[in-house]
Amino acid sequence: MGDINVIIGNISNFLWGWPMIILLLGTHLFLTIRLRFPQRKLFQGIRLSLQKDKDATGDVSQFGALVTALAATIGTGNIVGVATAVALGGPGAVLWCWLTGVFGIATKYSEGLLAVKYRIQAEDGRMLGGPMYALERGLGMKWLAVLFAVFTAVASFGIGNTVQANAIALLTSETFGVPNWITGLSISILAGLVILGGIKSIARVCTIFVPFMALLYVLGCVYILFLNGDYVWPAIKLICESAFNPQAAGGGFVGSSVMMAARYGIARGLFSNESGMGSAPIVAAAAQTKTPVRQALVSSTGTFWDTVVICALTGLVLVSSILAYPDISYADGAALTKMAFSKIPYVGAPLLTFGIITFAFSTILGWSYYGERAVEYLEGGYTTRFYRILYIIALFFGSTISLDLIWNLADCMNALMTIPNLVSLLLLSGVIARETKKMGDEI
Repeated sequence: MGDINVIIGNISNFLWGWPMIILLLGTHLFLTIRLRFPQRKLFQGIRLSLQKDKDATGDVSQFGALVTALAATIGTGNIVGVATAVALGGPGAVLWCWLTGVFGIATKYSEGLLAVKYRIQAEDGRMLGGPMYALERGLGMKWLAVLFAVFTAVASFGIGNTVQANAIALLTSETFGVPNWITGLSISILAGLVILGGIKSIARVCTIFVPFMALLYVLGCVYILFLNGDYVWPAIKLICESAFNPQAAGGGFVGSSVMMAARYGIARGLFSNESGMGSAPIVAAAAQTKTPVRQALVSSTGTFWDTVVICALTGLVLVSSILAYPDISYADGAALTKMAFSKIPYVGAPLLTFGIITFAFSTILGWSYYGERAVEYLEGGYTTRFYRILYIIALFFGSTISLDLIWNLADCMNALMTIPNLVSLLLLSGVIARETKKMGDEI
């Protein structure tokens, strides 16, 4: 198993190497230019996300679809992942991470548009969509659609299930001494109560859960920045300067080149917001919306909240804490995060623990829907109940076993999901541009 893990790890490193980074970032830039900077309509998207389209077809509200997608994307990567990027790429990685979020808004917009345009209505009235339907109905590439669905279904048991349950179990064991099997059983029961109710149950819980957990985490970050007040502006300057001149960060940081800062910052940003991966449009297709463009604008705000806001705040907290407390170790991402939050008197450690646990649990809920829709595309609706039960059981085992191999396999599946999705985005970019131009005045 050790040899297999090394092989899978090498494949994962290759798939998430520079070719993938260039392809993803290039798609972000291409769609930004082709669609004439849809980022400029960000606040319009935020406004639409808080409205309801009366008499529109769909399973959940636009806001419900948005927070369900955010539930899957806002995860431990927003906390520990950003710290890892800083540890490996230096402070400049934060700026590169932020830039991927800014340009990734265009890609998330495009994904949402295609999801609604090519969605279908099942016999029971549910709306089904996502990259597999765009590939099949928009491009006639059924074989590539099947591959995307397979990769998504497998990935749901990895990054969306076992690795999240394992992260929760390890944290509760280290912090509170709770045995892993008890945590696993608790996660399975709590998640099962939500997942068995389908997308309406998931969206209902996420509508309450996601804004609360995100707001609490953001307030914690703001408080740390208040404590580090004298170092916030120097931290911003250091982030900007070291993104293009790593020597500005000083000799203490590991990042020693622009390439390293860009590589780790861009990779973490791309992996965090999932723009281009093809997961979020699966739930965007279920939204009650009048036009594809309206839901596209709402979907695009997910990348803004995930990366432009939350990841940027995390990065600023970490870099300002390093400047304020030179004793903080930045060689290890997890240790850096713990040290930064420990500076909040009394509630710092519990807040970080709560943030990681809730972020991981929300990811479990969001990805359960992605995997279910992928399985339904492959085998039909009669398999969904079996998938839900299997997904819930996997949560328990994920909490109690070592997951090095699963981590690497999940990373591979996420990368393999991205390739077919980018094919649909690039080849259908003309359709996206026409829909945007045609419907833009009717929003």
